[in-house]
Amino acid sequence: MNLQEWIDHFYLEEHYNCSETIIRAANQYYHLDIDEESMKMLSGFGSGMYTGLTCGALIGCTAVLSKLLIQAKAHDQLDTFRPIIQTCIHNFKEELHDTECRNIRKTWYDPTLHCVHTVQAAGKALEKTINELHNI
Repeated sequence: MNLQEWIDHFYLEEHYNCSETIIRAANQYYHLDIDEESMKMLSGFGSGMYTGLTCGALIGCTAVLSKLLIQAKAHDQLDTFRPIIQTCIHNFKEELHDTECRNIRKTWYDPTLHCVHTVQAAGKALEKTINELHNI
């Protein structure tokens, strides 16, 4: 399955929230080797940390990039890591036009499918970011 198919699986079939879906889908697709217990750490970021703040799907994307790129700690890699995270946020905003859950929901939320379109768009932003890594 591709990343979008994994996103649909975890969000629509397994009913994980936005941040859980991104980390779980990426774990499968990119073979991140994150164990089940560790993935629970993303659970509290859904719905903008349940306050409408930073979109949980964006936080999930940042977590994926961290797992893919950080060797020991971010401070040791700031020169390369910072621009990658900034690129991800740029790509996310290109897709969704905002980073705040409360604002994204106004356009992207579906009463039946909830935030699936947001999570799919976040997945596209993540994929674009990872593809751009090869050009950095």
